[in-house]
Amino acid sequence: MATSASLLNRFARWHVWLGWLVGVPIVMWTATGLFMVAKPIEEVRGNHLLMPVDEAPLVIEGSPLASAEAQLKEMQVVMQDGRAVALLTSLNGETRRVDVASGEALPPIDAAAARALTARRIVGGDAVRAVTLFDADDVPIDFRRPIAVWQVALEDGAHIYIGRDTGEILAVRTNWWQWFDFMWGLHIMDLSDREDSSHPILILFAALSLIGAVMGCALMFRRRKARNTSARTKASA
Repeated sequence: MATSASLLNRFARWHVWLGWLVGVPIVMWTATGLFMVAKPIEEVRGNHLLMPVDEAPLVIEGSPLASAEAQLKEMQVVMQDGRAVALLTSLNGETRRVDVASGEALPPIDAAAARALTARRIVGGDAVRAVTLFDADDVPIDFRRPIAVWQVALEDGAHIYIGRDTGEILAVRTNWWQWFDFMWGLHIMDLSDREDSSHPILILFAALSLIGAVMGCALMFRRRKARNTSARTKASA
């Protein structure tokens, strides 16, 4: 019994010293965390200061791909299968592929093309478990972008997302990334979308955590003062 009591006292002393060691970082982490969640990230980035402007179509003189009639918002030229391909995004958000040399419209890629691209571009990409097409309004939570994509699920649990209309790899989600994303959702207390890093519940608990951390650091001074007083009392007796 005495041995157990001695061990518990030793643990208590170690806990006090550990508290002194980590107390300041804990207060710093909770204080900075509260500061960072106090405002939405869009406001932090200054998005609310940008004045709205009417989007004008992309026009390049002499190019039929980007004429005023095309109503393009963006044009990107990439190499796919050894040829230059223009990825054309319209003002309404639709994307299509065009062969730059011939001007010929290219069709959206199919499951076989998505599988082949994964095998060429991803380490271990030939070990495919399933290939699934997701519409823009029904994408998995580990993609979270309103874009029609092929999900190539690998045997090791990784998900490769390839744009149906672009033929480009848009995201690689490893097993670790998926667990990281889940932990991020817990961290910001938003498991549904895992995007909202500034909401009342999170701010409330961040504030309570900061108060608790500060109180804990203050109590360590009180405990040390009480021990010093007790030691002086025993010495005088």
